[in-house]
Amino acid sequence: MSHTPHELAEEFPDKVEVMSQLKQTDAHFARLADEYHEINRRVHRAETNVEPVEELAEGEMRKKRAALKDEIWAIVSKA
Repeated sequence: MSHTPHELAEEFPDKVEVMSQLKQTDAHFARLADEYHEINRRVHRAETNVEPVEELAEGEMRKKRAALKDEIWAIVSKA
């Protein structure tokens, strides 16, 4: 099994319990986390050429991942 970098648990290791709780109690947060994981896996597959995409598309996916990460951090940092 390959290791996908930038998983939320690695990005915010001190907030793992908070994120787990939020996933169960906050539908908006759960949707954001799911969306982050999906885009993160797509970026990883593009970076490793498992599913290559155009450079522009890969850049856009990275921007989306960063925006989601910022939104997730805004929520977990206040929890």
